[in-house]
Amino acid sequence: PRVMFRKLFGHGRASPTTSASNASSDSRAHSPMDAIDRIKTTLEMLEKKESLMARKIAEELANAREANRQGNKRRALQHLKKKKLYEAQLDALATSQLKLQEQVIMLEGSKATSETYGALRSGADAMRRMVKETKIEDVDATMDAISEQTEQMRQVQEALGQPVGFAAELDEDELEEELAELDALDVEDKLLDSELARELEEEPAMPSVPLPSVPAPAIAADEEAELKALQAEMELL
Repeated sequence: PRVMFRKLFGHGRASPTTSASNASSDSRAHSPMDAIDRIKTTLEMLEKKESLMARKIAEELANAREANRQGNKRRALQHLKKKKLYEAQLDALATSQLKLQEQVIMLEGSKATSETYGALRSGADAMRRMVKETKIEDVDATMDAISEQTEQMRQVQEALGQPVGFAAELDEDELEEELAELDALDVEDKLLDSELARELEEEPAMPSVPLPSVPAPAIAADEEAELKALQAEMELL
């Protein structure tokens, strides 16, 4: 079966020179994608050989049945033996395909793992550079500067909020005393108003007496006489 397997794949006995050259070529660094592409190409070739083996098996089976119908038992047995050999090769092809497919899965998983590791390493390198660029002394100096500027701004706001001019000379205690006096006056006024209202309520109601009508003085005639006299004087002028 090993000889047939070599004939099937077109490989003879490898010379030492050929083996050395193959080893040197295989030792070259290949990316995972190159290896996956190469394995997939090999899988396509094995699928073609599998189709060929299946067709040969069908042909040998048909030839064996034809020879058996013709009564040539020896020839029929030869065709059946060849069919068995092709079936063994077909099984070997299926095993090889399974191994290559398993290797593709492993390579794809390893590629994802490698990319994940590369991403983690890139993040770690970036973090290391950031930590290296950001020194603790610089951070402390920045925080101190912020605290100093905040304190200066607070002092500026307090200075702006202080009274100036005449308002600065006013005595706050004196103003407080005057305000207390005003409050006392307000309380006193309220008490007086309430007492006055209570006294008015307690006084008896006086009977309402109609007042005599007083005739209005007759001043309209005098005013008219004065107007006429003034007009006469103006005409003489």
